[in-house]
Amino acid sequence: MQHRVAAIGGDGIGPEIVAAGKEVLDSAGERYGFDIAWTDFDIGADRYLATGELLTEEDIRELSKFSSIYFGSIGDDRVKPGILEKGILLAIRFHFDQFINLRPIKLLDGVETPLANKRPKDIDFVVVRENTEDFYVGIGSRFAGRREQKTLEVVRDLYSVRFGLDVETDADELAYQIGVVTRPGAERAIRYAFDLAAAREKKVTSVDKANVLSDVYGLWRDVFTDVATGYPDVRTEFNFVDAVTMWFVKNPEWFDVVVTPNMFGDIITDLGAMIQGGLGLAPGGNINPAGTSMFEPIHGSAPKYRGQDVTNPLATVWAGSMLLDHLGEHEAAAAVLRAIERSILDGYVTRDMGGAKKTSEIGRHLASLVKTV
Repeated sequence: MQHRVAAIGGDGIGPEIVAAGKEVLDSAGERYGFDIAWTDFDIGADRYLATGELLTEEDIRELSKFSSIYFGSIGDDRVKPGILEKGILLAIRFHFDQFINLRPIKLLDGVETPLANKRPKDIDFVVVRENTEDFYVGIGSRFAGRREQKTLEVVRDLYSVRFGLDVETDADELAYQIGVVTRPGAERAIRYAFDLAAAREKKVTSVDKANVLSDVYGLWRDVFTDVATGYPDVRTEFNFVDAVTMWFVKNPEWFDVVVTPNMFGDIITDLGAMIQGGLGLAPGGNINPAGTSMFEPIHGSAPKYRGQDVTNPLATVWAGSMLLDHLGEHEAAAAVLRAIERSILDGYVTRDMGGAKKTSEIGRHLASLVKTV
């Protein structure tokens, strides 16, 4: 079987870590009887600086031909922060309606966690973050005047909404951001979490701040309660976001599947990354179950290390394991994760994990391991 996958190295260390990941996934394909046909896309800072292009209509048309995108990193110190991130990464997520951000929080054997007395069996859960709504819809304004009249719109495949605002103030300057939670947007993310929990330990924790932001997150809670009625075998609980940050640290073993609106998911998944060993080990998936999904490490592009072959590629390789799982190659995905764990246990790691291996060496080593573990 052949799988067609788009690859975007992006900026900084991105091309190096994606190259290492591709080598490992190709090796997994050799063992498990499938082939990956890679198509590389030149999207990132270099092209932007040369042409002014971020994500073009042609890019979108071509990327839409693939069910999966393997993404390295975005961000370059030659470009003002936010331009590349919004114009490329977020543009891909929103255009392809990747409404799930999936983050496994799993402590591997051989990895040190900052949590005393916690072992791999204690840290093994998944965060499902709604990925297109909340305060990330990108509507707001900032002005220094007495009055502003503005029309703000959110257009999605599921719905469209328009805010006609007439703001008067005697403040010297005012800024506002509007968060949006809709029933269909919340329901599809929450249902994804329940389906995932039904195949795991049958527990879903909902995270919100409904005690203060009672309108947007009150709706979130109502939808969660309604969806839960269709899953009588799945246990449920509510946590406020401030409380859940405490419990992630104190009792991570309590969690199985955690589902959260966009903003809080952004925060708690970085905390999750640290308790599993750091950003160098944290992968993520931006999922549209019926469309084009994208898999990437969650860390940045680290432009100062570009071309030095010293960066830890394990998060990217782990993201590749998620990509294989998404493609239905479950045995291969598990083998890639076993290879990562074996390499860590053997001390065959980059300098940030106490080793001395190069990015390319890790890629070759994992490609060899994945054929035997």
